[in-house]
Amino acid sequence: MNAHARDTCPTAGSLVLRPWRPGDLGVLLEAYRDPAVQAGSRAPVADEEAAAHWLRAQEEGRATGLRHSFAVVDPEFGAGPVGNVALSFPEPGAPSAEVGYWTIAPARGRGIAPRALEALSGWASATFADVGLVRLELLHQVDNAASCRVAEKAGYALTGVLPPTPPWPHEGHVHTRRV
Repeated sequence: MNAHARDTCPTAGSLVLRPWRPGDLGVLLEAYRDPAVQAGSRAPVADEEAAAHWLRAQEEGRATGLRHSFAVVDPEFGAGPVGNVALSFPEPGAPSAEVGYWTIAPARGRGIAPRALEALSGWASATFADVGLVRLELLHQVDNAASCRVAEKAGYALTGVLPPTPPWPHEGHVHTRRV
């Protein structure tokens, strides 16, 4: 793994992807009140305790190298996060990893999600390709057309359909991108 790249914060134009901070707790709580964020989440954040746990889980994931979650900051919206992008490995040295994202409602439709996902994907390639990462996957429910558009804009091709699996009540799409 490229240790220097691991410690950098990806950028995409004016967007900065940075680690989540304890001071982001309020933004995180507000984001998870949005039904669209809730619908796509595997780990809902319903209260301050859950938000604090989520933030600790992001730090722990980064420390283990299995999850790299970044707050997406756009100066147009101020200093606080407007979204999240994450890279998750099923195990160390895995050849594939899953990416995910969400944005707050006012940030949607402005190209922030695809730009942030593109920045995360480039960072993942620069950081983990030399230790065997060859493929990134993005999963979403089939009824989420906006996520299909984001995936395609960020270079993720639709490569499969998944059966409904709890907590997802609908079939899902798998989008992939080579590193």
